[in-house]
Amino acid sequence: MKPTNLFQRVVVLSAVLSVLLAASANAQKVVKPKPGPAGSWRVIGTVQANFRGDHDTIIVAGPNDDFRKLKFKVTDAPLNLRRVVVIYDNGQPDKLEVRQDIRKGGESRAIDLKGAGKRSLRKIEFWYETKGILQGKADVTVFGMK
Repeated sequence: MKPTNLFQRVVVLSAVLSVLLAASANAQKVVKPKPGPAGSWRVIGTVQANFRGDHDTIIVAGPNDDFRKLKFKVTDAPLNLRRVVVIYDNGQPDKLEVRQDIRKGGESRAIDLKGAGKRSLRKIEFWYETKGILQGKADVTVFGMK
């Protein structure tokens, strides 16, 4: 017995929705950092950590992208920042084990980057654990210092 045309459409639509939901679990955001004086912290980008995903990606579009340090500020809910991978313009990754609990309204420690000021950032990926549905979604802002 052949499946009906409606049944085939439902199966295809279900498959497409599954792929879209899986892709949205790892949100990617493209940002352009603003210029500022050396030695000051500048916002690179902000993402909202949700309960479906466990990591996010910020794609950094130059020209103000040669940072020496990073830090993460968390608002609205606590977060456990586990790992950060920074990809430079030459494609080389810098894998950083952070493992830091950040309370609501708190910040991570300053994280030194290798080859400081000599390489431009292209992508920042970070893995985290949210601290419970009842606490809400955490807004995570990534800062960079030149």
